[in-house]
Amino acid sequence: MAGSPGTGSRGLGSFLAAAWPVIRRRLLLALPVLLLVACGTFGLLHLAPGDAVDAMVIAGGGGDAALASELRARYGLDQPLLVQLSLYLLRLLQFDFGVSPVHNRPVLALITERLPISLLLMLTATAFAVSLGVVLGVSAAAAAGRWRDRLILAAALVIYAMPSFWVGLMLILVFAVTLGWLPVGGFETAASGLSGMARVLDIARHLILPTLALALLFVSVHLRLMRAGMLDLAGADFVRMARAKGVPRRRVLWAHLARNAVLPVIAMVGVQASTLLGGAVVIESVFSLPGLGRLAYDSVVARDLATLMGLVVVSAVIVLTVTLVVDLVMAALDPRVRLR
Repeated sequence: MAGSPGTGSRGLGSFLAAAWPVIRRRLLLALPVLLLVACGTFGLLHLAPGDAVDAMVIAGGGGDAALASELRARYGLDQPLLVQLSLYLLRLLQFDFGVSPVHNRPVLALITERLPISLLLMLTATAFAVSLGVVLGVSAAAAAGRWRDRLILAAALVIYAMPSFWVGLMLILVFAVTLGWLPVGGFETAASGLSGMARVLDIARHLILPTLALALLFVSVHLRLMRAGMLDLAGADFVRMARAKGVPRRRVLWAHLARNAVLPVIAMVGVQASTLLGGAVVIESVFSLPGLGRLAYDSVVARDLATLMGLVVVSAVIVLTVTLVVDLVMAALDPRVRLR
């Protein structure tokens, strides 16, 4: 019988009410994690020689010591490391990431300007990798031991062995340079004046190649994980019961096997969040996407420690958020996972 209107919303509300203690506890545990990340990153970055002032002086062909001292005093780089760390942590409590000496802008403004591009790339790559990995995993498991299974596994192994930056360069060479089907790089056509759906489609065309380059590595992982899960469940009692009842083979594959085997794939999304974010740094550099990855690369070259610190802290927040969301989704899909 169909549920009455509002049944789904009441179910979602009760789930969120049960999940709130878990969310609150995770948020409290995230505070010391972020503190350790900030302190550790601060120490590691300051072990490297030089700072942003040195990079600016070198890029300008040299400069006098008085100007360098004035710039260090302006940005607080002349103070002892413990004082700099204490001031930075105090600013973090006020959601102040400092000012970038290179861009002469607040770090938080730089990050919020680039963050939507990186999140869009990560979300599209994750959706593509999970969808294609699940479909190919089901197809391989359905033909286990036959030529189709071997072909899919061989292709997955080849894709997994290829570096993502090389895949990106080959995609550019084939689809952008040789065939001319897609743009070489960038987030959208510069000075195009597009708006509305035309701009959305233009951004989508620019994201096709970066999404493929970032997602292909994870497709092979999800594929093998999905195939292994389905083969493990093939002899389960509920599967044998469904077959004994005469349930069609396709329904057994998708409604019984795939539905249960997809849970480890969803859990893997949370585990791979940091790897996906790291891969975005390389892909954004290859395709000239103005996201967090490109900002991180430019900050490393310019020795912009303030921006690098802000990027690491924001990346840690993203990874912790993705992990929490994945855990809640697992608890909602699998009744064996309890919110305690």
